[in-house]
Amino acid sequence: MSQDQGPVYKFLKWVAIGCGVLWIGFEFYRHFAGMAPGDVSFVDGNNLFKDGRYEQAAIYYQDTLDKNPNHNSALRGLANSNIQLKRYDAALNAIERAIQLTPEFGGNYALRGIIYDRSGRHKLAMADYEKALKMAPDVAEGMHWLDRLLYNVQEKPPTVADRLEYLKQQFTLPESERVLRIPELDNEQLPYQR
Repeated sequence: MSQDQGPVYKFLKWVAIGCGVLWIGFEFYRHFAGMAPGDVSFVDGNNLFKDGRYEQAAIYYQDTLDKNPNHNSALRGLANSNIQLKRYDAALNAIERAIQLTPEFGGNYALRGIIYDRSGRHKLAMADYEKALKMAPDVAEGMHWLDRLLYNVQEKPPTVADRLEYLKQQFTLPESERVLRIPELDNEQLPYQR
């Protein structure tokens, strides 16, 4: 090929270089200039959570909260991490703070219901599940099909609405016949952050 590539080649080369520079600039802005204090730690915490590294994720969520105590998503992330680590009191503390910040967000009540459910406080869980479903009916839909595809979840996991119906059914039975927990199945439930 000759040294002189022609005007079209030169134009396309400069368009590609310009697009690359614009993309790098946009990513820099999105990751640094456009974020609130603690957002970088929050993103790192989310990535660790998705990788199943819950202890490290909790550290990053706490770092976010040290920089920005009103970071609602970090509070939810910390609660979710603590649920996976079976530290239910710490999870409850985090979600209570999130509820104080955004009492109108139904997802917070669903998450608190999960904490109550996992810690054996099923009637409190049922009350929170009902409240969450009234406040945010889309909570009943559960994991979106695209998220299931991205997380490679073959079967649709049970939703908060499914769990509420199951608990209601179990509470109609005599106490000696109720099955409120099946540890083998409970431990297989995937953590999911909305």
